[in-house]
Amino acid sequence: MDRPDNIYPEFERMLAKEDKETLLRQRGLVLWFYGLSGSGKSTLANALERKLHSEGFATQILDGDNIRTGLNSDLGFSDADRAENIRRIAEVAKLFLHAGMVTITAFITPANALRQTAREIVGTKDFVEVFVKCSYEKCAQRDPKGLYAQASSGNLKDFTGRESRFEEPEKPDLILDTEYDSLEACLEKLYLHILPKIRAE
Repeated sequence: MDRPDNIYPEFERMLAKEDKETLLRQRGLVLWFYGLSGSGKSTLANALERKLHSEGFATQILDGDNIRTGLNSDLGFSDADRAENIRRIAEVAKLFLHAGMVTITAFITPANALRQTAREIVGTKDFVEVFVKCSYEKCAQRDPKGLYAQASSGNLKDFTGRESRFEEPEKPDLILDTEYDSLEACLEKLYLHILPKIRAE
């Protein structure tokens, strides 16, 4: 869609991201958690936020279900709506990043093209792609929201991993295997990976 003629975005007069990072004594970063429903994305996101908060880092979580009840409540689950959902979230994450925040997102993001879109919007330098790996079968056993049961009975259409395909990632920055590793082990691996990226120099 063409930009209207009466809109003139400007950024040069605004405080820079680095100025806000100096105030917060940290470096901004966007962590993009993705994987099947029930894989543990939100659990890990919340555990990481609490750990970072206890150490004095300023954080913000953007969670799929929360966003879909507010900002993106007008979107469904068609391919076009999924793409718009990710585009909007990436733009919001970019705003938090500019404010110097450690921004933790948790979205299924089923296609490699969607993950690439998010990376391009945010910027590769400040983007960490985290694949929360867990098989469909294991997620169905957990089924914390009852979604797999609904999909199995035919009451939930276009369910990711069933009718709607989930693409295995090409080159994630980090893989957390929640099927075989404990929450504590995954959290420690995640923490050690990102700490050098968010610690102020």
